[in-house]
Amino acid sequence: MDQTSAALHPQSTSMSTHGGSALSRQRLRSRRLRTIAGALLIAGVLEACAYRIDIQQGNLIEEEALDQVQLGMSRSAVQFLLGTPMIADAFHEQRWDYTYYFRRGRSREIEQRWIVVYFEQDRVVRIERDLQLQPPS
Repeated sequence: MDQTSAALHPQSTSMSTHGGSALSRQRLRSRRLRTIAGALLIAGVLEACAYRIDIQQGNLIEEEALDQVQLGMSRSAVQFLLGTPMIADAFHEQRWDYTYYFRRGRSREIEQRWIVVYFEQDRVVRIERDLQLQPPS
């Protein structure tokens, strides 16, 4: 645009210098928002597709094996039936703790078991089944 036409059309000159930059800022914001929205959408899709493994820890004790543990049994017989305990505490040698924890994938449902076998003179004197984990009061 030459000076004569700029003098005749002052609005078109101000539009091209000021309006153009406002328009480009708006386009830039719009492009940023679309980029952020696309990234969030991709992240959400990938999270939904991610496989969560099953978490299994401890001793899986079958009810039939536990039913076979009798008072007066030796430590070796208990170990044969239930396996090596998860916790064999050096400070409580007369107690074996069998714990089990299972969580399937994304499920919030958790299966837990806690069984304690007490010994005196290497013989079973007491069995506690399915104890609840509670903090000491």
